[in-house]
Amino acid sequence: MSPVRPPLPPLPPLSPRAFASFDEAHGGAIAAASAGLSTVQAASSVSSADGLTHAPDTGSDRIGSYVFPGIGVIEPAPEGTKPGTVYLVGGGPGSVELLTLKAVQCLSSADVVLLDHLAPQDIASFAPNTQIIEVGKNPGKHVVPQSHIQQLILALALSGKTVVRLKGGDPFVFGRGAEELDACTAAGIECHVVPGVSSAIAVPAAASIPVTMRKVSHMFTVLSGHSALNDADLDALAATLRAGGTGVLLMGVRTLGSTVAGLLARGLDDYTPMATIERGYSEDQRVTVTVLGAAERDCAQVQAPAITVFGEVVRYARDDQQRLLAEVSDYVKDHS
Repeated sequence: MSPVRPPLPPLPPLSPRAFASFDEAHGGAIAAASAGLSTVQAASSVSSADGLTHAPDTGSDRIGSYVFPGIGVIEPAPEGTKPGTVYLVGGGPGSVELLTLKAVQCLSSADVVLLDHLAPQDIASFAPNTQIIEVGKNPGKHVVPQSHIQQLILALALSGKTVVRLKGGDPFVFGRGAEELDACTAAGIECHVVPGVSSAIAVPAAASIPVTMRKVSHMFTVLSGHSALNDADLDALAATLRAGGTGVLLMGVRTLGSTVAGLLARGLDDYTPMATIERGYSEDQRVTVTVLGAAERDCAQVQAPAITVFGEVVRYARDDQQRLLAEVSDYVKDHS
């Protein structure tokens, strides 16, 4: 008979979590709401900058109008009206065919869709009576800052509209969905998360690369290459690859050279397989298979959006005719 273990002491309560948006230029509404102010007070506390204007409704405790560059004036809902609902929707890696049924349902009932750059673009047929606003970010060129997107979500919802924020992939995989959920929660706005097909898994699959495979890889690590990987990131990625795992790098075209150099500097074999998949699931999809030691040459023409996969699973990459890619076969024969 097993001995009876004494009960564990009670866990200390978690300290209040600071909202992820505190560092944003327009985090005032979120910070104010988290401090216990009403939705109206919180939304009215936003500061004006960079062309985003808030015009208080004098003589009333209601929120005033918002003026967004390129969008116009968003008027508050009539006093006593319930705020609208926000849906943070994952749109998958870009093809409308990879939208979930739930995503399509949300689009069909939305008043406004805030469209991400990497989300499926041809969504008009799913949202025939919906205003579609593009707020995507291109690498190095933020069309609409994240802080403005969050304030736009709040303003639209407080005007009584049903808002869909349609993102590429999954909203919680480098999609800043948690920050937008924080913003809605802090302002008292109902918000639902609709998961999407993550590009971290789906885009490698478009090149027939499994991120895990029995007797080959039993784990995978997903990293953002939006900024250059730091030493801890590179150490973790190198450790994953040494253990026979798979590394998946998102948004990492601009920093791919430093990532490869960092892995080589940590002793990874020059012949570690890697592949980049550009514009996954589009008619222009292109797969480049190489090894770490030849990446500088072979990946010189790779352009965003692209995903890079590192590890032994890359040896299972196939082209659009399901043939094992010649580069992998040659490297395996020559250096195994």
